[in-house]
Amino acid sequence: SCLYRLSLSLRHFLYHFGLFHRHRLPVPVISVGNLTWGGNGKTPMVEFISRFLCDSGIVPLILTRGYAGGDEVRMLRRKLLGTPTKIGIGAKRVAVATHFIDTYGYVNPQKRSCINGACGHAEGIGAIVLDDGMQHLSLWRDVEIVMVNGMMPWGNHHLIPLGPLREHLTALQKADIAIIHHADLISKANLGAIVTTLQSYHATLPVFFSTMAPSHFFLFGDENSKITLKIIENRVVLCVSAIGFPDAFVKGIEKMGPLHVDRLDFIDHHSFRDKDIEMIIGRLEMLESKFNSKPFLVVTEKDYDRDSEIFTHVAPFDVLILRSQLQIITQNGQTAITFQNLLMDHLGIKLSGICQTSLEFPYHPDTSFMHSALTVLVWRCGQLALLMFPDGGRKGH
Repeated sequence: SCLYRLSLSLRHFLYHFGLFHRHRLPVPVISVGNLTWGGNGKTPMVEFISRFLCDSGIVPLILTRGYAGGDEVRMLRRKLLGTPTKIGIGAKRVAVATHFIDTYGYVNPQKRSCINGACGHAEGIGAIVLDDGMQHLSLWRDVEIVMVNGMMPWGNHHLIPLGPLREHLTALQKADIAIIHHADLISKANLGAIVTTLQSYHATLPVFFSTMAPSHFFLFGDENSKITLKIIENRVVLCVSAIGFPDAFVKGIEKMGPLHVDRLDFIDHHSFRDKDIEMIIGRLEMLESKFNSKPFLVVTEKDYDRDSEIFTHVAPFDVLILRSQLQIITQNGQTAITFQNLLMDHLGIKLSGICQTSLEFPYHPDTSFMHSALTVLVWRCGQLALLMFPDGGRKGH
């Protein structure tokens, strides 16, 4: 934890004093990030914002690392199919963004003017949505959105590996908007305590509230099917998931009125193997024997998109995939409309200084001895930290 803290502090120092350069793109960048791992709702919020931008006539480019097999990327592609959204994958976000902007051109979403031959709501990129962007310091962002897991906001308040924090809570000072996710699953008292903590670090921070709203199930092998949520009423259900915070998934299923809910939790982004399927089948058979009723196997969209074919092996049991979408909950005077208006206000204010030119980045000489020495030092610290924390502290949604 001390090593991680040192590496984090040194990295922030180098960016703060301009020794490491932050690239600015010719379109606004919306960063969606978090301070802790697990169940914060980053990817659903990325989808929510992308849909809103599309509905507003702005073509979004999602930048994501495609972490751990790309289950989230596949989910975003499936759920945003039919929209003009572009998805760029790779750790080098600036290079990926540059490639897409060079390929499709870009449009100033404030003036709706045509740049590089792109016009209107065609292919021209109008905004970047940076998935898991809070710790990605090399890219300038116009709006910083921090997602907070309402069911486990700060863990034990320790940095990784001793706790779930990826940064100290003082990092909330750089946020423009905070969203408390799973707000419908916690008490008003706990919700108020989280708001108090957020605003103790950032007194004027706007706080919104979100939930994963289930709409229907779809059957394995038929993504267009729509099965009512009532199908599991008074039925036996086995919830299987490999996500960052399965408690929210299971609690959501319990609210639908099943007779009994059992669960098998795997680590986030886990790829199911034959032995896992054997375990799942064994649990389903046990439940069938105990309740004298064939149980449903219910999984998340993220688990389905990671490897849908693996679920062919659980026949004759039915596999239901829960279709959900992030929604902003009306609370404390905050609504989905006020969130969208605030987001556009931020972009409108900060877009005013962006020049309508082709993409280029200012050149910053990096040949000085001091820069080179500091670069080597932070690189060494970063490499050592990566050996201990190969995912950079990211544990999913």
